[in-house]
Amino acid sequence: MDLLNTLVDKGLRRESPTRAEALAVLATSDDDVLDVVAAAGKVRRHWFGRRVKLNYLVNLKSGLCPEDCSYCSQRLGSKAEILKYTWLKPDQASAAAAAGVSGGAKRVCLVASGRGPTDRDVDRVSDTIRAIKEQNESVEVCACLGLLSDGQAERLREAGADAYNHNLNTSESTYGDITTTHTYADRVDTVNKAHAAGLSACSGLIAGMGESDEDLVDVVFSLRELDPDSVPVNFLIPMEGTPLAKEWHLTPQRCLRILAMTRFVCPDVEVRIAGGREVHLRTMQPLALHLANSIFLGDYLTSEGQAGRTDLEMIADAGFEVEGAGEVTLPEHRASVVRGGGCGSHEGAGGCGSHAGADGDAGCGAHAGGGVCAPASTTPRPAEEPRTDLVAVRRRGAGTDLAPNA
Repeated sequence: MDLLNTLVDKGLRRESPTRAEALAVLATSDDDVLDVVAAAGKVRRHWFGRRVKLNYLVNLKSGLCPEDCSYCSQRLGSKAEILKYTWLKPDQASAAAAAGVSGGAKRVCLVASGRGPTDRDVDRVSDTIRAIKEQNESVEVCACLGLLSDGQAERLREAGADAYNHNLNTSESTYGDITTTHTYADRVDTVNKAHAAGLSACSGLIAGMGESDEDLVDVVFSLRELDPDSVPVNFLIPMEGTPLAKEWHLTPQRCLRILAMTRFVCPDVEVRIAGGREVHLRTMQPLALHLANSIFLGDYLTSEGQAGRTDLEMIADAGFEVEGAGEVTLPEHRASVVRGGGCGSHEGAGGCGSHAGADGDAGCGAHAGGGVCAPASTTPRPAEEPRTDLVAVRRRGAGTDLAPNA
């Protein structure tokens, strides 16, 4: 398939595909999905070999959020029967993090519900970061606390944080349909604050919320323009008690195409399979390792994940290996770049001209820019029955007296 050969060549050169090419990946048929995985897998292996980075979530404060994000079980007005608790103490959070590190995680992600941290909250999280670093000096710590105010990213960096996560989630044009209590621009601003403070920026998306192919391409191109070091790809977990509880649009094949498109647009970035992989990829999870080089180990914020031991067995059985604590995740040209330089990591690789208009309409001229004719657009094949049996509320780990899944 000429399209895939073109995309592999571009990925190896760190060159962005055109929008038409990205849309064409999403429009490929289920019959071609293995060809798509094989092609994107060449790009993944070129930049990351067969290493899989393990990340571990610690939910520092669960529920009771004033924001109205439709996908979130912790949102204002949520009727989801999730765990609800206020801030974990630093020693509690450090103990929770240790479970993940002992399971092989090299990054701990500290997450707290809410619009954004107060200065007192930043103090709390800073104490937690120091406690984790004292116990595990080599572990990476990423904070995810919502919208940042001026100076807060710098304080987290001083406390020892390595990264900051704040996802764009969906396209700018549809963002207001998902959330009304803050804006897309607010999210972009926080990612830029993390960059400017010297933190490794982590920003991704959520697929499966009823968005179009154009929306998915828009958000991934916008992410490329923001230039995060890691891009988590979440697949919506439709939890009862949330506005999107009935949104079951994803199939395993659709998820693989979304991951492949993300890899082609962000070839040298840590692409992470995040929430929902067990629910939507199911038995095809091992194929996704050929596209992404990073996953979460164990449970998520409010829902259960696959058993940690099963994750490790899956990685080994698929012929991959867990990335060691002493290994550098990113390719040398990205790892050596001083953060905060926008798209500096693409310098000399075709520049960022391909980002122009990243927030506008995607359009779908079949031959636009790439000389590639996109396959006819196809509607994703819905699952025969929603797999609600695979959605389970987390009842162990942080905020409970039960051992975590790690």
